[in-house]
Amino acid sequence: MIRTALCELCGIRYPVFQGGMAHVSDAKLAAAVTNAGGLGIISAMSRDGAYIREQIRLARTLTDGPIGVNVMLMSPFVGDVAAVIAEEHVEVVTTGAGDPSAHVTLWKNAGCRVIPVVPSVALAKRMERVGADAVIAEGGESGGHIGELATMPLVPQVVDAISIPVIAAGGIGDGRGVAAAFMLGAVGVQIGTRFLTAKECGIHQHYKDLVLKAGDTSTIVTGRRLGHPVRSLKTPYSRNYAKQEYTDISAEDLEALGVGSLRKAAVDGDEKEGCYIAGQIAGMVNREQTAAEMIEEIMSQTEQVLANAVNFMG
Repeated sequence: MIRTALCELCGIRYPVFQGGMAHVSDAKLAAAVTNAGGLGIISAMSRDGAYIREQIRLARTLTDGPIGVNVMLMSPFVGDVAAVIAEEHVEVVTTGAGDPSAHVTLWKNAGCRVIPVVPSVALAKRMERVGADAVIAEGGESGGHIGELATMPLVPQVVDAISIPVIAAGGIGDGRGVAAAFMLGAVGVQIGTRFLTAKECGIHQHYKDLVLKAGDTSTIVTGRRLGHPVRSLKTPYSRNYAKQEYTDISAEDLEALGVGSLRKAAVDGDEKEGCYIAGQIAGMVNREQTAAEMIEEIMSQTEQVLANAVNFMG
């Protein structure tokens, strides 16, 4: 069985994190992933502390293993959420959309492992300086908010730049991707898109069906004009947004097009107004499985790929 430093750091069987996806990553999915040997992560989104406390406590009733919470640092409730995470002694905190430096001491004093998502070497170095336990180097192949660098060039540069563990994310959905991440120097992976079709994932069935039908060119990036590009599936909504982005529409009106769109996709299954976040590996996802089946399959594939690697040696 494959074990890395990430397993020891977070108390998990397999070096696999489930991504914190807004309106997707709830207590039920997180608990299922943790029970399967990975690290399940609850997405805080832009919800308040009461919601996060409820989700954390619900997850505790569904699993005895560690749970993570992903904090969206642009949330107006970030201070409230940060305090709840510390009070509930969540095992792992991941962060996105900003710099978590202001909260790191609070979380570490509460015994949390702090593992920010980073899109660049510069932010990875800063996270190491402020006391992060590890970082998630996420390439632009991923779904949701993305950076400029792809996973393949980003991960080894981050590994070379810092001394704390690095987790790879973006474009990883099977054992080949996990094995590649290890070869780049990562000690684990974060997977999001594949878990969209987990049987324990509570999103609208239409969302799952779109992922299952996706091909290699089924995603689109919008939002570059506003400075926060987002990768999602090509739908009437995303195509219209892309079209509007290059008209004379004001930034405020363009921003308004995105308000509530994630919820409309995940909860309502609305293609006209919903933004269906997914990464480029959507074309590799072709069936619904339990979280346990996914993780067992991925890790079995990883072992096989690594074992076969000796065939390339002269």
